[in-house]
Amino acid sequence: MAGVLASVNQRTQLVGENRLELLLFHLHSRHLFALNVFKVKEVVKLPHLNIMPNAHPKVCGVTTIRGESIPVIDLRRAICMPECERDADCNLVITEYNRSVQAFLVGKVDQIVNTTWSDIMPTPSSVGKNHYLTALTKVTRGDIEHIVEIIDVEKVLAEIIEYDIGISDNVLDESIREDFKGRKILHADDSPTARRQVADTLAQLGIEIIPATDGQEALNLLTKWADEGLDVNKELLAVITDAEMPVMDGYRLTYEIRNDPRLKDLYVVLNTSLSGSFNQAMVEKVGCNAFLSKFQPDLLVQEVQNRLKAVLPSE
Repeated sequence: MAGVLASVNQRTQLVGENRLELLLFHLHSRHLFALNVFKVKEVVKLPHLNIMPNAHPKVCGVTTIRGESIPVIDLRRAICMPECERDADCNLVITEYNRSVQAFLVGKVDQIVNTTWSDIMPTPSSVGKNHYLTALTKVTRGDIEHIVEIIDVEKVLAEIIEYDIGISDNVLDESIREDFKGRKILHADDSPTARRQVADTLAQLGIEIIPATDGQEALNLLTKWADEGLDVNKELLAVITDAEMPVMDGYRLTYEIRNDPRLKDLYVVLNTSLSGSFNQAMVEKVGCNAFLSKFQPDLLVQEVQNRLKAVLPSE
């Protein structure tokens, strides 16, 4: 299964076309769940797990893979289902999110499907706020159409690892604190957890966050303002976008911004749980101004502060 993961070059081609690959798996139920392959390092059969004293209840142990100690999260428990039954179908999906490596205990791994973000549907509002999904999609087998539930890993991790939105001493330049007030940033992210983290962090500076749940919603807002005659470059200090979102991903959003003469000069920051050379390649390919790996409050504030300093002299 480890061999199914694509190379960096192949993945940048996929994402640049608003496409993605999903790893489908079961959680000892009839439902199909998914994670984005871009965040999967490896899939292995369930090895021996060592118990971690005083660990979070959703962490079922730790294992060593290729010399690295990796905490293992029972994904069933993490999304408020009964504890995962350990059997021959169990696998570990080893992932990298927000600069950390963790494994998810799942059931049978199904397959990898290649799809497009336009075929990914936002979670219906009727399911409420207490779910652990960022989106849904469909796969067809024979004559039967199956719903696939895409896990909101950022929410899962935020409930296990408490994220601090505090800003360290000496990060903020107090001489320009007042200049932050009234500034606006458009933030596109399909994860409510991620939107809250960014909004709560930048609210401490007096910045107003305009939220969007995917790239298409963000682009619609931008083009609507431009159509109304607004100078979007003066209205917004920056656009912060996640990479992976339903309907339109952040790379495609950036591409569309750069190809609209009214929007092309917007300052675009890619803020994603993906990391490494893959994102650097995509930043260069689509024309983002900066890349930030989630979730680092100090670096987020520094990036926004640097942007503000860059525009102050011209005002």
